[in-house]
Amino acid sequence: MATTFSSVFPLVVISSKPSLSKISITPPSTCQKHQFSIRKRELLKGLAIIPLILSKKPPHSQAREVEVGSYLPPSPSDPSFVFFKATPNDTPALRAGNVQPYQFILPPTWTQTRVANILSGNYCQPKCAEPWVEVKFEDQRQGKVQVVASPLIRLTNNPNATIEQIGSPEKLIASLGPFVTGNSYDPDELIETSIEKTGDQTYYKYVLETPFAPTGSHNLAKATAKGSTVLLFVASANEKQWLAYEKTLKAMLDSFQV
Repeated sequence: MATTFSSVFPLVVISSKPSLSKISITPPSTCQKHQFSIRKRELLKGLAIIPLILSKKPPHSQAREVEVGSYLPPSPSDPSFVFFKATPNDTPALRAGNVQPYQFILPPTWTQTRVANILSGNYCQPKCAEPWVEVKFEDQRQGKVQVVASPLIRLTNNPNATIEQIGSPEKLIASLGPFVTGNSYDPDELIETSIEKTGDQTYYKYVLETPFAPTGSHNLAKATAKGSTVLLFVASANEKQWLAYEKTLKAMLDSFQV
């Protein structure tokens, strides 16, 4: 039951023709005093915990607009970068077991950005028919990267196929190119392809010049197949970023492993 103004503070009664002799003050009862004391303590208690709520930091997996160097460990291979390895805490697909853990290095000044729910695959796990975005990181001065996952069944009828069994580097990028450029794929934009082997895993690597792409005029990509998905790492930059940080973006691309 709400406490009225008159139940907390003394009631002042004023006659139509006020005079000092006609003004009376009714003192609050003991119960009213007790209610006011309780509400005062509750208010002060609420004010006291506000700083604690505001100062609490989110878990690393949920951190946004925070430089990754503040919570990721230095890269063992190059301390000027930090090391990111995805875990089930990071994405719905990893929690569903549809994607194998992947890793790469980042400059410590980069930040992780949110992936829109419609792009994250959160709505379609564990059976997604179309590619989705796993994670995204960026630095306004240097560029941006993202990991895209595509169901293997979208590219081949061969379950658990290797990337070689899907087809050539050119065939794969023809299917996944729009997820590199952000709109459409033109074979003339493909400047270079290469094949890299790390242990039993094979990777296709790409260099694209995409002057009209929303992602940027320069795009690097690296793809591999494992389990039921193909994972595609994309590093993008505009002309200014590319001129200054081409080596940094290529180092990030080279570090990507599944």
